[in-house]
Amino acid sequence: MNSCKPWGKSIAIDLSGCNHDRLIDPEGLKRFVKYLVRMVGMVAHGECYVQRFGQGDLEGYSAMQFIETSSITVHLDEVGNRAFIDVFSCRDFDAKKAEYFSKEYF
Repeated sequence: MNSCKPWGKSIAIDLSGCNHDRLIDPEGLKRFVKYLVRMVGMVAHGECYVQRFGQGDLEGYSAMQFIETSSITVHLDEVGNRAFIDVFSCRDFDAKKAEYFSKEYF
């Protein structure tokens, strides 16, 4: 019989009612990611990539940060004042800290 061991941990944080100014600030988004990496005890691998793309109501900023144990992605919806943060790591981390920090920031 083949048994699978858990390989990683993932959290998807879905926020609404966000501060609009935080959703349109690419430098602030980079700072958020940098602090989130530290908050969950990870180590960044390379630079944080921030891009603005999409069309119409779907245009907004997204960020991608590789970490030594996987990645963090962020997608911001400035029209709906929402933020979506995904953290995946093959090492354990405090998901409640990540969620609390994200809520406080956005």
